[in-house]
Amino acid sequence: MGSKHNASGHRMRSPLSIFAVIGLCCFFYLLGAWQRSGFGKGDKIAVKVNKLIDCNIIKNLTFETHHSNVEIFEPSKQKAKLIKPCGVQYTDYTPCQEQDQAMKFPREDMIYRERHCPPEEEKLHCLIPAPKGYTTPFPWPKSRDYAHYANVPYKSLTVEKAVQNWVQFQGNVFKFPGGGTMFPQGADAYIDELASVIPIADGSVRTALDTGCGVASWGAYLLKRNVLAMSFAPKDNHEAQVQFALERGVPAVIGVLGTIRLPYPSRAFDMAQCSRCLIPWTSNDGKYLMEVDRVLRPGGYWILSGPPINWKTYYQTWKRSKEDLKAEQRKIEQLAELLCWEKKYEKGDIAIWRKKLSAESCQKRSANLCKLGDADDVWYKKMETCKTPFPEVTTANEVAGGELKKFPARLFAVPPRIDEGLVPGVTAESYLEDNKLWKKHVDTYKRINRLIGTTRYRNVMDMNAGLGGFAAALESKKSWVMNVVPTIATNTLGVIYERGLIGIYHDWCEGFSTYPRTYDLIHANGLFGLYQNTCNLEDILIEMDRILRP
Repeated sequence: MGSKHNASGHRMRSPLSIFAVIGLCCFFYLLGAWQRSGFGKGDKIAVKVNKLIDCNIIKNLTFETHHSNVEIFEPSKQKAKLIKPCGVQYTDYTPCQEQDQAMKFPREDMIYRERHCPPEEEKLHCLIPAPKGYTTPFPWPKSRDYAHYANVPYKSLTVEKAVQNWVQFQGNVFKFPGGGTMFPQGADAYIDELASVIPIADGSVRTALDTGCGVASWGAYLLKRNVLAMSFAPKDNHEAQVQFALERGVPAVIGVLGTIRLPYPSRAFDMAQCSRCLIPWTSNDGKYLMEVDRVLRPGGYWILSGPPINWKTYYQTWKRSKEDLKAEQRKIEQLAELLCWEKKYEKGDIAIWRKKLSAESCQKRSANLCKLGDADDVWYKKMETCKTPFPEVTTANEVAGGELKKFPARLFAVPPRIDEGLVPGVTAESYLEDNKLWKKHVDTYKRINRLIGTTRYRNVMDMNAGLGGFAAALESKKSWVMNVVPTIATNTLGVIYERGLIGIYHDWCEGFSTYPRTYDLIHANGLFGLYQNTCNLEDILIEMDRILRP
């Protein structure tokens, strides 16, 4: 019944639908006729437009584009600039410490051994070649004791220092027995003696400075005791000292105590040493010892082994008179007292002093004080014959500049310089956030490159270190990081040292104080933006290529 009813209804509506369609068609026909009659709006517009346009302007109508006066650019393809290799004579080129450049400068006070960079027109714009037969260095810890001869093909030290066990040549490798001028029983035995006075084992001492380091065996053997030593030596007739150190996987830079301040912040090192480094500590009114005092933390230790210590035994070997050596040691003792250093130990060839914790604990006050605000302003700045003052304290037992936690706790603790608001724009909260951020970044780096964090990348550099977050996140005994704070960036290097890390100031418009092929991994976050309007970025890239290992 339902189906029949629906069908009947449908048949009844069909005529109505037909009439509706016919009606609409008639309506639109009449509407169109009205529009074309001249009374419609559309026709009025058409007539008006026709009167405005002269259709005879374009006589030869074509369908080609008529905007040929606008140049059409194809997507450009970036062409790589070819930088050619340098000649083989530049295999060990060090731009700012080259011998030919150095000999143009005076020899007094080691001026000629300081940094002297070539002018723009004399810069090399080529890639430094590796020596023939270059081989990937031995992995750490084997690299501490062995290096491939092909990588550093210089035998002079094996002859000059043969009796002192600095380095030996065996077949096609160098061996480093751990000897030194002042530790004939080996670096370990020497450090054991120091550790009987200095709290090396408990993390109180983390950063160290080795002045005139040789092949840096002291720093090499301190590494297993969780102490990072910044070692330096000049590029001189003891060929390739620093090159050997870095080939071994030990932190080192080319440098010298001359007339320019050391490129480190004040209160940086927990310990410093001179092991027969031949620095004239008493000359220039004690200026060199005052510079060591600037970079030594309150409570830090200074070790002197070699002349004039134990002069009674060695004066004939050193070909100097007793009176001369005795006077030199007395002068060192007097300078140390003026610097607020207390002598803690002297036995055999070794003497150890400890810097007081604050000015309040000094027995004698130096009348000639430097400006405290200039203590970290060091890049190409002349050393002054004055004592760097202690930061102020409120109590006699307080450590000037702030007390540091023992390592490794100090690695992520808020550094005193930040806690005291001495770094512009950095708070304790932003410092902790920076640590979290760099942990995430380093985790990502390791997922992309699984060799990061292994011994394959032993010598690492952060070219724009900031607060040291990258190095802290990467921290392990398998590698070490040279944290570079550019001279045009915010000065954060003091923070980096307070964390128990090491680093250096540098201007990347110039060559770095190292030999070619000395770093396995370079990190350069934000560097090119920093230098974009300062110097040629191509020069920075060429320098990166120079110091990066094949």
